[in-house]
Amino acid sequence: MHISLSRALGTAAVAASLTLLGAGVASAHVTVDAPGAAQGGYTVLTFKVPNESDTASTTELTVAVPNVKSVRTEPLAGWAAKINRNEKGEATSVTWTAAPGNPGIGQGQFQRFVISLGPLPKQENVSFNATQTYSDGKVVAWDQAENADGTEPDHPAPSLKLAAAAANGDDHAVGGGTTEAASDTDDTARWLGGIGLALGALGTALGLGSVIRSRKS
Repeated sequence: MHISLSRALGTAAVAASLTLLGAGVASAHVTVDAPGAAQGGYTVLTFKVPNESDTASTTELTVAVPNVKSVRTEPLAGWAAKINRNEKGEATSVTWTAAPGNPGIGQGQFQRFVISLGPLPKQENVSFNATQTYSDGKVVAWDQAENADGTEPDHPAPSLKLAAAAANGDDHAVGGGTTEAASDTDDTARWLGGIGLALGALGTALGLGSVIRSRKS
């Protein structure tokens, strides 16, 4: 019985190790995250790029975007960003290149690359094919769709599932529920609120002054 129990525990340990190993490999893919991203809206995308080479560093990343009107990159020390556009002026991809003196993403490291863009296509899922270039010249394309049986391919494309378009038809919705238009409205509301508080304080002061004068008289 003790032998059977030991074998069972040994088998379970091996299975757990393989599961953790598989999870570690899967998590090493290039991924994208954008909480609250919705169809037709604007959002902020964060690409997480791990270095998977034991002998070279990642020195360049190109991410394809779905021909959008607006793309802005977040400043990243040590990296130069370039937005590539088509003849219509639409953004088609963004390329980050390690600046001179920057070795890139080293062994056992990862880097986040952030952009804001929109409007997103009005479809349930959108992929952002990525190309990762290493210092030794090796190029890895992250552009594979999910397998027919639902399993993950070797080099899956970073992808997002988009929420349904806003019911009010606002195409400037940003992930997290704010909008570009709402930003202006919010600023105006703050100004009006500040003016209201100032007038209220003035009114209170005048009222106190009247009370004091009436008591003196």
